[in-house]
Amino acid sequence: MLLPRLAALLTLLISCATIATAADPSAASSSKSGLDWTLEKDRLIIRDSAGQPVATYVFRDPDTLRPHFQNVHAPDGRLVTRRHPAQAPDLVDHPTMHPGLWMAFGDINGQDFWRNKARIEHVRFIDDPRLKDGRLHFATENRLVATDGSVMGTQISRFIVWREPYANWIVWEAALRAGDKPLVFGAQEEMGLGVRLTGGLIEKNGPGVAVNSQGDRGAKTAWGKVADWCEYSAVIDGRRIGASIFPDPANPQRTWWHVRDYGLMLANSFGPLVLPPEAEGKVTVKPGDELRLRFGVRFFSQPAAEPADAAAAYRKFVDSGGRGAR
Repeated sequence: MLLPRLAALLTLLISCATIATAADPSAASSSKSGLDWTLEKDRLIIRDSAGQPVATYVFRDPDTLRPHFQNVHAPDGRLVTRRHPAQAPDLVDHPTMHPGLWMAFGDINGQDFWRNKARIEHVRFIDDPRLKDGRLHFATENRLVATDGSVMGTQISRFIVWREPYANWIVWEAALRAGDKPLVFGAQEEMGLGVRLTGGLIEKNGPGVAVNSQGDRGAKTAWGKVADWCEYSAVIDGRRIGASIFPDPANPQRTWWHVRDYGLMLANSFGPLVLPPEAEGKVTVKPGDELRLRFGVRFFSQPAAEPADAAAAYRKFVDSGGRGAR
């Protein structure tokens, strides 16, 4: 009789532990795919299976009033985005506006979501983090909240994170839906998806260089140019380290680039550089309609002797429908 009772007790203990883990929002999940994650009350911490950091998705922050990724790394553990919170040896300008990888808009109906005046407020996870085909998927619902507290619309964001031998990828797809009134996206530099690189990779007082699909080199030369993609990288200790942004060709407009020598690279789909004259630089989303944007971002560290072929990575991204090759 003792053995059956011990077996029953062991089964009960295992069941209770399983329930407790499932109910704990800070419980970690893992997989043989090479990605682990921990969901906390304000952030999703993503690591590889060896415990090396990949990125942290922060969906509630008292200073940066929009969801964003902080401290994004390449697979070899090298930091690619600027340290967040901003600190030496990185430059510390714009500490809350440039957190790492983010999507923000300096002018929607005159509201400034870039400079943390209006806010993109996390509501919930539509899809909890899960692994599918070796990739981490999750989706969130956010509200566009004006400075007076009124809700202007919603933003549904879908994310895919995966690893390659030399690169960590993040795909960010956003659907921005208007509420009772139109959403009017204005014309300025600070509109779209941005990356801020860590200090060792930048052009200012460093070895970094930005290059676009047109062959323009250097931040000053690439600034304002319309191009399919842009990459910002540096060769350090025999490795080429940096980030590439690949706008999906299915986005409503082409992309012009806001690139700075201090490590900023921003894909901007708004303004007169990419819109017809009759639009006056603005994109209007009617009540109930939505604007969809999708970007693939590649954070890499590879032997410098190997060719730097952002064009090939972009083609692979496009050929796979913006979801990355299997």
